[in-house]
Amino acid sequence: MTKILIIDDERAIRSTLREILEYEDYKVIDTDNGIDGLAIIKKEDIDLVLCDIKMSKMDGMEVLTEAIAIKPDLPFIMISGHGTIETAVEASKKGAYDFISKPPDLNRLLITVRNALERGTLVTETKVLKRKVSKTRDILGDSGAIQRIKETIERVAPTDARVLITGANGSGKELVARWLHEKSPRAGAPLVEVNCAAIPSELIESELFGHEKGSFTSAVKQRIGKFEQAHNGTLFLDEIGDMSLSAQAKVLRALQENKITRVGGEKEITVNVRVIAATNKDLLKEIDAGNFRMDLYHRLSVIIIHVPPLTERKGDIPTLAEHFCEEVCNEYNMPVKKITVDAMDALKELPWTGNIRELRNMVERLIILSDKSITDRDVRTFANPSLASVSHEEVAKVDEAAISHPAVINLMTQYDDFSSFQDFKDHTEKEYIKYKLEKNGWNVSKTADEIDIQRSHLYSKIEKYGLKRES
Repeated sequence: MTKILIIDDERAIRSTLREILEYEDYKVIDTDNGIDGLAIIKKEDIDLVLCDIKMSKMDGMEVLTEAIAIKPDLPFIMISGHGTIETAVEASKKGAYDFISKPPDLNRLLITVRNALERGTLVTETKVLKRKVSKTRDILGDSGAIQRIKETIERVAPTDARVLITGANGSGKELVARWLHEKSPRAGAPLVEVNCAAIPSELIESELFGHEKGSFTSAVKQRIGKFEQAHNGTLFLDEIGDMSLSAQAKVLRALQENKITRVGGEKEITVNVRVIAATNKDLLKEIDAGNFRMDLYHRLSVIIIHVPPLTERKGDIPTLAEHFCEEVCNEYNMPVKKITVDAMDALKELPWTGNIRELRNMVERLIILSDKSITDRDVRTFANPSLASVSHEEVAKVDEAAISHPAVINLMTQYDDFSSFQDFKDHTEKEYIKYKLEKNGWNVSKTADEIDIQRSHLYSKIEKYGLKRES
């Protein structure tokens, strides 16, 4: 039931308002002073406040100011027998929804109450929806490395300093970039993301700077580039180490002069953009190899944030796993499954080459395939990266249905064919990639998306294993 608080030092007014509102099926609480009113607001789940302005002990404006500080979205309707336009304007500036003169008109009072309650409901629903659609997750973990990253974000985000984020694939570089944007003064402007590895070198300049109509064969209309789209906001250049040298030169000029020129254009366009870059490569080695410009590196690396791989912060795995478990179960509208202590220990022992992304995918897999709780047996059975390190004795513990699966039998019989763990991993990875490529008709982009790796990395794997499409 909707709960309304009346704060007024006149008993007759309180009684009249109570009678009217209770007749409309609202639950009413009343008090004769602001101090008690604030105590009620802190203690009770109040939906709306009707507050007198002229009161003893505490003025109604003071009550409004303190209450809004406690509950910013709580609707306030101010009531006064000495109402003036100046008073109404002041109340609105302080956060009041409306202002009503005494004695209140019955119809206007009820309409105002209804509208204020509807507005309060809409504000709450909007905040909930924004949280649901927001891609910015919390940075989870209590390890020293994660605490240092959080502290760095708090210090660096309010500035316009350029940041270079380093770390392995799936370690959370994008999340760090998002929090740098969210905590910056540019949070109200767009965060524009560009995956430099996913765009062919011949198109990267058009993607970043835009192009004019007719500037090349397929330029049938003018295009606004990512730098212009991110004006007054943040541009996140992911996998910057894969950008071509010609594009690097233009990015360097844009950073130096805050100006760009569209492909095929002559007009210089001023842009106000904060650039955050990320890479999984050692850019200093790329500079030595002639693949990356040293001057651009120094422009980008005003602040360097390194995101460690999951294997270097295994103490964070229980926190992450429980969070992902709750998140996935909620997405599937199912009761949250418990992860046993032994299962957590088993998760900690895995190699985690895919880092956070791999952990979330694995938790989702375990939730789907396990029973009411996730056990260490489930981890050994369904977590593919652990199969290679499982001994014959441990495999024997897996339930009979899983053991009898042809894929498991085939894998077990092949163990002796490999001289080392790395040989086994390479063989398994090669067969997996070959299967996925054939399944997708050798569509590299589609396969990269399906197995969740960068297209450039997939090309490297194809070359490494000598995979070729059969004619």
